[in-house]
Amino acid sequence: MKIILASGNKGKIREIASYCTDHEVLPYSDIIEKFDVVEDGGSFQENALIKAQAVYEKIAPKLSERFIVLADDSGITVPALGNIPGIYSARYAGEGASDKENLYKLIDALKTAELSRTPAYYTAAMAIVTDKGDFTVHGWMHGDVIAEARGEKGFGYDPMFIPEGYEQTLGELDHEIKERLSHRSKALELAKKVIATL
Repeated sequence: MKIILASGNKGKIREIASYCTDHEVLPYSDIIEKFDVVEDGGSFQENALIKAQAVYEKIAPKLSERFIVLADDSGITVPALGNIPGIYSARYAGEGASDKENLYKLIDALKTAELSRTPAYYTAAMAIVTDKGDFTVHGWMHGDVIAEARGEKGFGYDPMFIPEGYEQTLGELDHEIKERLSHRSKALELAKKVIATL
């Protein structure tokens, strides 16, 4: 069965495709033109569902075979900074901001608060939309954020996030370690169980 990803984020697409090797995985832009979805939900779960439902509705008339739309909404939360950036992680430095702009804005916020290191966590909400209904699962990864960027691996806020039990950032750790710890991997593990029942 085709799994169509409601995402244009190359890092997410690569990560999800490498995890769901039992299925044909492709971004929705391989089937229809990219379009903007207004993510106005109040949680990661709501935003993931909004994205998945919007893509499903546009693709359903174009495909005769059964398919699943998978959407992920994820981000980082720093409790000591009032739980920012949370659901605004992808646009923390403004609409259309790059990963680096978001990263350095959060580093600046830590420096302004005179925090060199503080607890934080990643959340991944995954929505699965099918002809049999809509489903959601979650995954989390806990650790600390630091007021500097270290390492070139990963994407997003990875260079400033140190997972629990480690002293290196996700930007420094090997891909295999990150994949094992990842909030997205944990959500995908649950999503695969849901998909297997469809």
